[in-house]
Amino acid sequence: MGNCGWATRDPLYQKYHDEEWGVPVTDDSKLLEMLILEGMQAGLSWFTVLKKRDAFRQAFAQFMPLAVANFSSVEIESFLSNPALIRNRLKIESAIRNARAFVQIQREEGSFAAYLWSFVNNVPEIHHYTDPNQILPFSPLAERISHDLKRRGFRFVGPTICYSYCQAVGIVMDHLTHCERYTVLARPRPVKLPH
Repeated sequence: MGNCGWATRDPLYQKYHDEEWGVPVTDDSKLLEMLILEGMQAGLSWFTVLKKRDAFRQAFAQFMPLAVANFSSVEIESFLSNPALIRNRLKIESAIRNARAFVQIQREEGSFAAYLWSFVNNVPEIHHYTDPNQILPFSPLAERISHDLKRRGFRFVGPTICYSYCQAVGIVMDHLTHCERYTVLARPRPVKLPH
């Protein structure tokens, strides 16, 4: 047994791999956090994002959806002057726009978790890959989610970002079959959504 290879690059990666990646998430604040961070990753490494994660949590009100949705130009300018964050205006403005669309889905569906998990009928999509080269950059599932999010006004949610997001929040489980986490997460079972 071992892990997925990429997790050995750094203790921060290892911790993320061992404790979070592929674990089903049903908490809306965590789902918003990962959606925003995946968008921030565009053109960068995930390691860069992980190193700045705590700063993002602090700046983005612990990713409470309504709080982020209510950010104004004052917060945007503050973020752009904060060296602890990824200071890309388009990404920051998109994160706030996405939070507003996120809150709208919460109003319509009861929670973002209920909306997102409906794409897989509340059961994680489990893959049984033996080699990292088998993992594609996106999938039909990611394309469907991407299309619907874009229709609802989200940005930085192309199929590749959506697939990475699905992996991060456990909609898709892509731990390799020789990985210790595979043995824990490879049993597809319905998630319990919060009431």
